[in-house]
Amino acid sequence: MIERHDSTIVTTFVRLLVPLAQLFALYVLVHGHESPGGGFQAGVILAASYIVLALGLGREALDRRVNERLCLALASGGVLIYVLTGIVGMMLGRALLDYAALPLPVTPARARFFGILFVETGITLAVAGTLIVLFCRLGDTERE
Repeated sequence: MIERHDSTIVTTFVRLLVPLAQLFALYVLVHGHESPGGGFQAGVILAASYIVLALGLGREALDRRVNERLCLALASGGVLIYVLTGIVGMMLGRALLDYAALPLPVTPARARFFGILFVETGITLAVAGTLIVLFCRLGDTERE
C-alpha cells in the first residue's frame, strides 16, 4: 500500500499542484484542436495528477476521490462517446466522423468544432480512466 509522505513540503506541494494540473488538463483538452495537445495529452495530465496525489498523500487520498469502478466506467464511457460521435454521421447518410452531420442547432462549421470537442473529451476520459486503473491495479501489493 502506498503510504502518505511524511514531509510537510511534499504534501503541501501536492495539494497545490493537483488542482493546477487538472485545470491545465482542461485547458489542453479545450484548446487541443486549435494547437498542439488534445484528448490524449489531457487524459495523461489528468491521470498523472491523481497519481501524484496518491504518491504524495497516500493511496487513501486517491481512494476518497475516485474508485476503480468509476474509472472503468469513465474509460468505457469515453470510448462510447468517441464511437457514437463517429457513427452519428453514418446514421444520417454521411461519412464516419463527419462532424458537420451532427444534429446540433448550429452551423456546420460550429458543428465540426463541437464534434471534435466531443471526440477529444471521449479520448480524455478513456485515457485518464485507463491510466488510473492501471496505477491502482499495479500499486496493489496486497494479495487476496
